[in-house]
Amino acid sequence: MLDCLVIGGGPAGLLAAVYLGRYRRSVHVIDAGESRAAKIPESHNYPGFFGIAGPELLRRLNAQARQYGAEMVRARVTSLRKEGETFVASSSGSDVNARFILFATGLVDHCPPIEGQPADCPSEAIRFCPICDGYEAIDRRVGVLGDLKVGAKKALFLRTYTKDVSLFLTDGTSEEAGLREELTKANVRIVERLNQIRQATENTVTVVTQHGESHEVDALYPALGCIVRSDLATGLGASSTQNGNLEVDDHQRTTIDGLYAAGDVVTDLHQLSVAFGHAAIAGTDIHNRLPHNPR
Repeated sequence: MLDCLVIGGGPAGLLAAVYLGRYRRSVHVIDAGESRAAKIPESHNYPGFFGIAGPELLRRLNAQARQYGAEMVRARVTSLRKEGETFVASSSGSDVNARFILFATGLVDHCPPIEGQPADCPSEAIRFCPICDGYEAIDRRVGVLGDLKVGAKKALFLRTYTKDVSLFLTDGTSEEAGLREELTKANVRIVERLNQIRQATENTVTVVTQHGESHEVDALYPALGCIVRSDLATGLGASSTQNGNLEVDDHQRTTIDGLYAAGDVVTDLHQLSVAFGHAAIAGTDIHNRLPHNPR
């Protein structure tokens, strides 16, 4: 019987394991190896570093959690149920019993197809978080791909950093005149009738319209939505938002007793610092609810 099973080995899950390990609690992390953080080329707003790559950050967190006794299991949890006060998680043909569960399963961004590239968005020019790396786009050619309502918000945000911003619309029927006027006043170029996106150079992509116009950008931010990995929790009855984010209280508790959630599966502000804050709160609350463990 584990004190806590952490599902997801991204930043939130690994830091929660660090906290629980330092509280001398038994904790396992089951991770499928698909953390969104692994796709970060280099983060420049992570505290204390002037730049650290996502894979290196995960490696360090993993080693730190192991140092304090957390066990790492590379697998995918396929089902989750509750039997009385105990959670039972199934993965790779075996069951794990735990008093508490922490969901740190994150999300999957929708990525546009890029001609000549695999489907998992390997291009250095494809970016998802202007809050994270908009600063690195200062005075560069930037594009946003999405519908008018969502894409306009991201495009206007990126005008903080560069005068060369294009919004490549995926919906040709939207007639929200107010948004179009706001974009025009901000000198955001609106491009419609897209045909394809292709790799231009190692660090740039080209967006081509149906009329053959080509627009090369140094960074392209898809605003196409995402899939929140909350289905195992909602399957137990945990409440979620319309987007699938799990609803939690101030202690990161979901509406299912004993089931916690942290990181991108909870919030729309997809930031490492937010995930770490969630992890610290959840890990500490789980520890406080467990019986005292004098050694």
